[in-house]
Amino acid sequence: MSDRRIAKLSTGIKGLDTILEGGVLRGGIYIVQGTPGAGKTILGNQLCFNHAARGGRALYVTLLAETHGRMLAHIGQLAFFDEAAIPDGVSYLSAFRILETEGLKGLTEALRREIRARQVDLLVLDGLVSAEETAGTPREFKKFIHELQIQADLADCTMVLLTSAAADQGFASAEHTMVDGLIELRIRMQERRSERELLVHKMRGGGFIRGVHSFQVSEAGITVQPRIEALLASPSQQIAADGPKLSTGIPVLDELLGGGLHRHSATLVMGSAGCGKSTVGQHFLGAAREPGLYLSFDEDPEAIRFKARNLRLPVADLYERGEVEILWQPSTEGNFDEICLRLLERVRERDVRRVFIDGVNDFVQMTGEQGRIGAALTALANEFRALGVTLLGTFELDFNGIVPGQPLSSLPILGLSPIAENIVVMRFAALGADIHRLIVVLKARDNALRPQFRRYDIGGRGIEIEADAVQADLILNELIRQTGAVPAPFASAPFAPDKPSGDGT
Repeated sequence: MSDRRIAKLSTGIKGLDTILEGGVLRGGIYIVQGTPGAGKTILGNQLCFNHAARGGRALYVTLLAETHGRMLAHIGQLAFFDEAAIPDGVSYLSAFRILETEGLKGLTEALRREIRARQVDLLVLDGLVSAEETAGTPREFKKFIHELQIQADLADCTMVLLTSAAADQGFASAEHTMVDGLIELRIRMQERRSERELLVHKMRGGGFIRGVHSFQVSEAGITVQPRIEALLASPSQQIAADGPKLSTGIPVLDELLGGGLHRHSATLVMGSAGCGKSTVGQHFLGAAREPGLYLSFDEDPEAIRFKARNLRLPVADLYERGEVEILWQPSTEGNFDEICLRLLERVRERDVRRVFIDGVNDFVQMTGEQGRIGAALTALANEFRALGVTLLGTFELDFNGIVPGQPLSSLPILGLSPIAENIVVMRFAALGADIHRLIVVLKARDNALRPQFRRYDIGGRGIEIEADAVQADLILNELIRQTGAVPAPFASAPFAPDKPSGDGT
């Protein structure tokens, strides 16, 4: 095999080249299949204009009754469209009439003639299903695909054939076995929301990231988000095993954690709404003058800044100086992989050292697939560790107070160890007319730890934790005394399986 045959041709589409490990083979032939409206025409045109922008020449051939004027009127609104590239860089040909009058043989000859005359090295054929319908027999259609293969190889012209979803959902048709690659675009309904998905079924001549990936169509055209747990299956660099301890910005919490958080570590702060989880995150971001990032799914940036100013937290100044950035992503229409990749992009661009994710539950809701969230968040946390980032995230629990005698009941601890080295729990305890706040560190990896409840308040300077466990002990014992409950032995402390509250933070 010559070097030319193994050379890759970049698609120029963000994320797609990553999935295809550099692009498609030069001189190869590929099928892109999808339902109407999935984005095939945009993808085909984007390939052509991206190719022309790099100095190549592309030909877009339609076998459909749709006029080029109507298609270009739509494509012309997208950022990749460059009218100046037409016709030298990108040219269009309607072969519908040729197919109607001369059949597949005439179409094959027309394509051969146009490739040679226009000296194109990328050809997109839109409407392969029309060619299939014209073929008298499956053998004739197979012969047509074979002729295209020969032409692609001889002319060193990569071909992309666009077609609507066929009856063969098993992708076992002859043309599927003959081509070098097969990509499917599809739309999946998640409750009332539709999501676009890309799936590579086959790709000769190199590896590719398997599985289902998300993609969006925006004013920029198509952008693809590789599945985060597959993309980050191995961290981009070695994870440092050691590092200095960092302050959370709350001195007593540092003591409870055995001296603070290790650099490169991940910490989960769990509790119900209103217990102060977000405030812990703001303390953490303001504990040092180093680049930070706050990912919020619920509160907008102004509300976050207002809270920081109102509590006179050090992070308020860091927001104003731009040293801590707030990334606001309402969870209503968010895409999990897209947000993870945007988060990583911002971390790398700004060399961020501290990341606070306010609402791990919202990530769970976005995927709609709770089964993948553990692996995906573990991959994300490992990449943060490799980048020298210290991560703190919140996890919202149901709004239940402490059960007398069982202060750790209903905690979703199982399965969280791969994600977080440290776990902090904040709980309400109702005693008479008063509601007390209690905090405990249940896990602090590699630190000497004595789990012990402490009472805390949220005052004019944020979270203030009592220096000893005297008040917490009184509250917990009084709860037992008033109800007559029998304390549960530690060995049977009732941890529940992982289950998010489902309401965000």
